[in-house]
Amino acid sequence: MKQDKNELVELVTINSSIRLDIRYATTNNFTGKIVYPSARCYLRTEVAHALAAVAKELEPLGLGIKVFDGYRPLEVQKKFWDLLSERWPDETERALYVANPNAAPRHCRGTAVDLTLIHLGTGAELEMPSDYDEFSEQALRQYPSMHSDEIRKNCKMLELIMEKHNFEPQPTEWWHFDYHGWQQYAVLDVTFDELL
Repeated sequence: MKQDKNELVELVTINSSIRLDIRYATTNNFTGKIVYPSARCYLRTEVAHALAAVAKELEPLGLGIKVFDGYRPLEVQKKFWDLLSERWPDETERALYVANPNAAPRHCRGTAVDLTLIHLGTGAELEMPSDYDEFSEQALRQYPSMHSDEIRKNCKMLELIMEKHNFEPQPTEWWHFDYHGWQQYAVLDVTFDELL
């Protein structure tokens, strides 16, 4: 397994046109607290380059991507797991929305990314099935009651372009994608401060 922490790169150094809305560096997230010390997105080098290729392909369409989260230290994953234990005491149910930190989470490998599509000119998000980090069936990629054909089309467009660049969609979260081959990367617990 690859374990070198230096293989994590800051996404904006690979493609500065990618917008960031790192929710866990704000209070606008399911915890209501600031969890990350800074609004940065780190990914494995290979993953960051693949995401930059997605952004480049979208540009002629007047579209881009906005990233909500990338690499997540294992310590933070443990906090998320514990925070949701009251809401979902049953671990199987909880694992539908937050990865069990004992099960080698993909965000902790630097191979998972949470994102959406935006209009490049305005930065406005395209309509999607739900808000980011929605803990309900509306977050399902195949949610049967999507509100409109436009939402369904946008969700599918994001899925198709991500798959084209070797990202696998997460069925329970329309915004979550794992880079193909994520299993080869080790789980990391490197803090953002250590990566600066």
